[in-house]
Amino acid sequence: MSFALLDSVNVLLIGIVVAIAALLPRSGKYGPIATLLLVGDWLGVFLLSIVVMLVFDGLEGLVGAFLDSPWFGIILIATGVISLFATMLSKGDGTKVLDGFLTPVKTPSWKTVGAGLILGIVQSATSLPFYAGLGFLSIGDFSPVIRYGGLVVYATLALSLPIVTAILVGWVRRYPESPIGKLFEKAGENKTKVAKWSGYVVALVLCLMGVNSLI
Repeated sequence: MSFALLDSVNVLLIGIVVAIAALLPRSGKYGPIATLLLVGDWLGVFLLSIVVMLVFDGLEGLVGAFLDSPWFGIILIATGVISLFATMLSKGDGTKVLDGFLTPVKTPSWKTVGAGLILGIVQSATSLPFYAGLGFLSIGDFSPVIRYGGLVVYATLALSLPIVTAILVGWVRRYPESPIGKLFEKAGENKTKVAKWSGYVVALVLCLMGVNSLI
């Protein structure tokens, strides 16, 4: 669960949700668009988690040995350190990356689900916490029903922060003068700093998890 929650710090998906809300007029279909995008992303995470679990089940001995070895903690720490320096050296707010995803999500359609699906698969496939969480679930003393049924919960937790963000953004669109609305406005004015601090938090948590694994 902790790795799934860490995986939920999906800056790109959150940025797209916020950008959609900012570009659409007040009467625009933000709710349907955000819902379809998140459904597609969830589906991408869920489908990829099934594939990874099937692979891990076939390599259960190797997965268990790796997770119990010092190498797992070392890789977590190394990933955290790399993430830290990558965040420190990053420039800009990723606007060009966002623009590539905004075109198919300006109106609610199957393209919106498809964009979310691709985003979910790519984000999870390049996320170490995603694989780590599934690895522990794979080697756990659970029945197949619990392990594979638990992937529904796992995928939902992996999208928990974007889902909460989408709900809050919807609230802001309806009540822009509310305290939450003012908070989001301030965050929007400092989105580069917000993205960087998100990267720092993820890097720190990865390092702490790695140290904990070595102890």
